[in-house]
Amino acid sequence: MSERGRALAPLRERGFRYYFLSRGVNMLGSTMAGVATAFAVLEVSDSPGALGTVLAAHSIPLVVFLLAGGVIADRFGRTRVIQTSNVMAGLSQLVIAGLVVTGTAEIWQLVVLTAVNGTAAAISLPALGSVVPALVPREELQAANVLLSLMRSSLTVLGPSAAGVLVVTLGPGWALAIDGTTYLLAALLLLGVRIPARERTGAEESMLVELRDGWRLFVSTTWLWAVVLGFALINALESGAFYTLGPVLAKAGDIGERGWGLILSAEAVGFLVMGLVLARVRLERPLLWGMLGMLCGALPLVALGATGHVAPVIVAAFLAGMGVEAFSLGWNLAMQENVPEEMLSRAYSYDALGSFAAIPVGQLAAGPIAAAYGVQRTILAAGIAYAVVVALVLTSRAVRTLPRVSSPTSPRSPAAP
Repeated sequence: MSERGRALAPLRERGFRYYFLSRGVNMLGSTMAGVATAFAVLEVSDSPGALGTVLAAHSIPLVVFLLAGGVIADRFGRTRVIQTSNVMAGLSQLVIAGLVVTGTAEIWQLVVLTAVNGTAAAISLPALGSVVPALVPREELQAANVLLSLMRSSLTVLGPSAAGVLVVTLGPGWALAIDGTTYLLAALLLLGVRIPARERTGAEESMLVELRDGWRLFVSTTWLWAVVLGFALINALESGAFYTLGPVLAKAGDIGERGWGLILSAEAVGFLVMGLVLARVRLERPLLWGMLGMLCGALPLVALGATGHVAPVIVAAFLAGMGVEAFSLGWNLAMQENVPEEMLSRAYSYDALGSFAAIPVGQLAAGPIAAAYGVQRTILAAGIAYAVVVALVLTSRAVRTLPRVSSPTSPRSPAAP
């Protein structure tokens, strides 16, 4: 089979093909939602506090309900959970859009409806991470994940720009209406994906028992908890230093708003380039190469803190995008090939909880630390700490030596719930 044939082989599977289309439609709306939501809130109230409250209304339920999402996905079937969540999110987004378009929206309404959207995201996230192994042969897992990643990277570049055009020409309410519609269309496309719910034998276990089983798997799998613990610190550093203090430094210095946009775009291009590379290169030792790639994630922070000039930060962001993309594929392969199928959604839920829970800590701590020690110095220190955390994760032999389970010639494993 040619290189292109191997790269596109997962699309021959009917279930994956429909899932791929569903995720594409869903991602298109989601990449526009951030821009549309921000301007929709600012159309109702120009208070930064109001925008922060609405954004928090999405992130708090996302953290609170993640573990429940993993159990629900393993118990009731992943496609059914994703469909239900898409319908919940789509309807809540359409109601927000209607309120904004008609000029009747109030902040409390946006908070409540956004919380519904965040809850739907929390329930669906573990299922989204664990559905691919049930749709393609084991030997095509890398190709399937690369296809999804390339689509996501492409839409990350195009979606925000499209949202900006829609907000300017039609208004933020109509942009949100398009996002809500994409959720419903994505749910409809999932009708072509058939994965049965897990078969039950014996007495029905409670959700608490299933959560405990997931926790036991998590703490007994060294490479799993080591990487998640590392990412709790990495995400706190990145969210605080790069995404909170970075725009402050950019606006006050030589980078400016336009330069900051170029930096974010350079990272997205890095995602794309590495995705194209990994479409041709089999990733062995997925966590070793993935964590080595994450060392590049420290480069934008170091470049911002050391120079404050746009050109070196753009180069660093491009390299970081490549490294993060290598980790993303390596992590999905490690999870999908090494975690038992019936536990996969719960494993992803503990992963997401550990990764997301520290993000607000970084965001809240960044301001006071920068006030005490200076913005640029804080960013540089965060970049160094980021690299140290990655190096500490790599001291784990379980992380460095975890192999690929499937070989290019391994037989197809049966679809599992």
